[in-house]
Amino acid sequence: MHRILYTLATAASLLACSAAQAAGTMSEPPSGQHLKTAQAAIKAQNWNLAQTELDAAVREDPRNADIHNLMGYTARKSPTPNLPKAFEHYKIALQLNPRHRGAHEYIGEAYLMDKQPAEAEKHLVALEQICGNRNCEEYEDLSKSIAAYQASHP
Repeated sequence: MHRILYTLATAASLLACSAAQAAGTMSEPPSGQHLKTAQAAIKAQNWNLAQTELDAAVREDPRNADIHNLMGYTARKSPTPNLPKAFEHYKIALQLNPRHRGAHEYIGEAYLMDKQPAEAEKHLVALEQICGNRNCEEYEDLSKSIAAYQASHP
C-alpha cells in the first residue's frame, strides 16, 4: 500500500512540476516584452514610450547589458539629450559586458556629443580589439562619426 501511495505522490508531483514548467515556457521573460516594445518605440523614435518600457525592463532584469545600452541610447537620442544618464547606462552595460559592441559604439558617439573625441577614440580601439578587425558595423559607424566630428572641429 505504501508503494502505491508513493508512486501516486511521485506521479502527482511530476505532473505539477511539468505543468509549472509548461506555464513558464508559454510566455517570454517579463523583460522580454518590455524590451521588444522599447525596441519598436526606438525605431519609431517614440522616446517617451521607449523610456517607459525600458524602465520597466530594467526593474525586472537589472543585469541585462542590452537594456542598459538602450537606456543610454534613448537618453542620448531624445529631443533633449541627457548625456549624464546616457553615460551612466552605457557604463553599466560595459560593466556587465565589457565586449558589448553596441555600448562601445554608442558611448563613443556620446563622448563626441560631449566634445571628448579622445574618449571616443578609446572605444574605437576597444571595438577593433573586440571585432578582431575594422570591418564590424559598430567599428565602422563609430569611425565615421569620429571622422565627421574631426572634420567639423578642425
